[in-house]
Amino acid sequence: MKNIVEHRFEVTRKERNILNGHKGLVLWFTGLSGSGKSTIANALEKELISKNIHTYTLDGDNVRKGLNNNLTFSPEDRTENIRRIAAVSKLMLDAGLVVLSAFVSPYLKDREGVKIAVEEENFIEIYINTPLSECEKRDVKGMYAKARKGEIKEFTGISAPYEVPARPDIEIKTTELTIAESVNKILKEIEHKLAL
Repeated sequence: MKNIVEHRFEVTRKERNILNGHKGLVLWFTGLSGSGKSTIANALEKELISKNIHTYTLDGDNVRKGLNNNLTFSPEDRTENIRRIAAVSKLMLDAGLVVLSAFVSPYLKDREGVKIAVEEENFIEIYINTPLSECEKRDVKGMYAKARKGEIKEFTGISAPYEVPARPDIEIKTTELTIAESVNKILKEIEHKLAL
């Protein structure tokens, strides 16, 4: 942007990583509403904390109540939602944290934008693969029922598209794995990425 010059601070990400005892990462959980993104991210964060890994979870509903409370669910606003979350994730990554970002993030191009923003080596895309029928059965928030009645417009999986990741770094099939098994699978995949 014109007339904006990024300030270069003397403390580096590498120094923060050394202080934390691990590298920062962005773990990007994507999948349909009700797929289990937040549940698995929460369980994984608890496990990481028990291993003295510094973390923070960003969740769709929580971010939309604050930072992104002026956005709708139009395709343009969904893209802006993810762009802002990518910027926050990048700041947290720079602080040396493992950021667990749990968002439907339905568009391939938006998820690719996050990967570019935080740099590919810091980004792990985790596809929480749960069939729509199973998500509707769970429907803990009652959103699918409302979407089916036409009370919610542009609802992903019903009246708005979800673009399945082409090659996710990790795929979790929640109809085949328990929460604990899902957490263990992710931990095994990211262990080497956390090491200094």
